[in-house]
Amino acid sequence: MDLDTLYCSLLTLLCTPQLVSNWPLLWGSESDHNTDNRQGKVLNFFPVPVSDECMANDGRRSGVCMNTYECRIQNGESMGHCAMGLGVCCVFTASCDQEAYNNITYFVNPHFPGLVNSPAVCTLYVRKIAPSISQIRLDFVHFSLGQPNRRTGVCDTDVFIMKGGISRELRLCGYNSGQHVYYDVDNVKEPISITMNMSKEHQDRLWEIKISQIEFRRRAPPGCLQYHRGSSGIIQTMNFAVNGRHLANQDYSICVRQELGMCSIAYEPCDENSFKIGPPIQSDEGSGDGGRASLSECDDRITLPCDFEEFIMPKGSPGVCDLLHCGNSFCKENEMPCRIESSTTPFTIQVQFGPGLREESPEDNLGMCLRYQQQPCNP
Repeated sequence: MDLDTLYCSLLTLLCTPQLVSNWPLLWGSESDHNTDNRQGKVLNFFPVPVSDECMANDGRRSGVCMNTYECRIQNGESMGHCAMGLGVCCVFTASCDQEAYNNITYFVNPHFPGLVNSPAVCTLYVRKIAPSISQIRLDFVHFSLGQPNRRTGVCDTDVFIMKGGISRELRLCGYNSGQHVYYDVDNVKEPISITMNMSKEHQDRLWEIKISQIEFRRRAPPGCLQYHRGSSGIIQTMNFAVNGRHLANQDYSICVRQELGMCSIAYEPCDENSFKIGPPIQSDEGSGDGGRASLSECDDRITLPCDFEEFIMPKGSPGVCDLLHCGNSFCKENEMPCRIESSTTPFTIQVQFGPGLREESPEDNLGMCLRYQQQPCNP
């Protein structure tokens, strides 16, 4: 099959000699069309049979595959071809006081990649592209705002606020590059708002957030703010960074997808200083256990299911337990290597950080970084 016939078949055209002979005129300017090899660009008014995610030709951002005309009228930027050359990878960006209404949009600070260093309020509105959209996923490519109060963990100068969905209002600050979140928007008709409220002078900020609209069939499990895929990876609490401090007012689940053939999961700290949540309230009951304590002793804590009957909570189901962790040790005192394994599914860690009413040392409240590795089922 020659190239002219192939194009006619792909585009469902009635191909005639007269039409083929006039293709150079239809495909655009002579600079866009090589009359020797007949390889041109898609007609602007032909629909592209896909609208899926594609990779821009810079290899950095994702876009939506569509025809050139649609990309142009929606104020996108064509960055490479897709759909066997029939469409373009259209990349959308938006900033303050604008609306995102595409499968994928990048929310950036004004003058990105320049910095914002003065007080401002910047709001983006995200409108669902279809009723079937169930979640909004945010990938924080760059996220650097002012740090929370070092003693309490409260975001009292800069704060990111996402609201308008059925999920709890999300409030973040500090450094969260590389993190992601899912936000539930089932049956939501009004736009979701994402606001950067920056009140501190002479503070450098930078953000680039990939916003993806997720259909119900591809959604993360209900109740999971974060959903990690893969048999191994790293889990961190928000604002886990050098000189950081875990945030106050946090109550969410971090979930890991159970991969095929895997029956359990093991967690271990990223390094010797990567678990600092607390310290727990001192009491005789919890002494001598390396910083681990009972539920009543920890305002800030994480819990994860375990397989030991002695840790079953009063309201727990048989065979299911909630193992609580706070203080400066993920494992028992002097337990090396520090590693906790669980076969309870789904694989979930619950993060619960209180309102930050007490002032505490930031060095004791760095947060959590854990490596996870799923374990194969026994033959």
